[in-house]
Amino acid sequence: MALLIGKQSTELLQAQAHVWNHIFNYVNSMSLKCATQLGIPDIIHKHGKPMTVQELVDALHINSAKAQAVYRLMRILTHLGFFVEEKVSEDDSKMGYWLTQASRLLLKDDAASSLPFIKIFLDPLLIKPWHHMSEWFENNDSSAFETAHGRTFWDYGSQEPKLNHLFNEAMACDAQLVSNVVTRDCKQVFEKLKSIVDVGGGTGSLAKAIVDSFPDLQCVVFDLPHVIAGLEGTKNLTYIGGNVFETIPRADALLLKNILHDWSDEDGVKILKKCKEAIPCKENGGKVIIIDMVVGNKKEDHEGIETQLFYDMCMMVFATGRERTEKEWAKLFFDAGFTGYKIVYELGLRSIIEVYP
Repeated sequence: MALLIGKQSTELLQAQAHVWNHIFNYVNSMSLKCATQLGIPDIIHKHGKPMTVQELVDALHINSAKAQAVYRLMRILTHLGFFVEEKVSEDDSKMGYWLTQASRLLLKDDAASSLPFIKIFLDPLLIKPWHHMSEWFENNDSSAFETAHGRTFWDYGSQEPKLNHLFNEAMACDAQLVSNVVTRDCKQVFEKLKSIVDVGGGTGSLAKAIVDSFPDLQCVVFDLPHVIAGLEGTKNLTYIGGNVFETIPRADALLLKNILHDWSDEDGVKILKKCKEAIPCKENGGKVIIIDMVVGNKKEDHEGIETQLFYDMCMMVFATGRERTEKEWAKLFFDAGFTGYKIVYELGLRSIIEVYP
């Protein structure tokens, strides 16, 4: 029987565990990256039922001496909720690893796969700026990314095909997941519109889903020329290259998904003023539709708020933007000359906000 130690010692040891957990937090993401690089979620999915460690080792075609390492990798990922242990079959008491909803988002052929997010955010290119964050606090660079790489994120992406590809791929996969929800459960946002511009719409994943659901809606994907280079539209989908700080194509409504969080308040106001110039008055149906985070809107969800704060730090390290509270969003809208707004839907970590001129 173990003896109890004093309360003060217990609190000290718990504090040490708390510190260690946060020091080693990167172990979670790097273990996840390893599992996806090995293709473990796809191997289990293809197998069609729970797989034992030995079955996984055989399917991975790895060094047989690493079997124990596979078990240890799966143990932590199971602890994190990416896999569950279940009986291999009703007639077999052996336990194997099976997919959860989270690991299903890691399948390569899933249209809503989160694999592109893993590829870009855990790439050494985006890991490096975190090592320069304290240095950034002491200099005049716009971001730690600029401190690490000598260029802003946007300049780097426009000149380096690898980053441009990884970024567009990640945004496309996220847009695919969001579009599944938006076009199924949030249709009223787009009803009565005749035209819409997806500002910063990337390769058009979200726009394509919208026009498929609303075939009479004319949609323009508006993004930087190097982003849309070589992309071809359809009868109701057009690609236009340009700069959001200069002019935006006119339409009944503008859609900005994960755009304003990339920018400072000053630049956000500039973008919104350009948006206001491109839409009709509220009485004629003009509006800006924003899909972005509202920090603190999930007060009961500790993990959700933590993810929002993670993303806010990413915006600080990679760009000049931030994730905003509702009060901060409201100030941005009114500073840009808009008269009102309404949060119409919550999309997990994000919300849909309608902003009216």
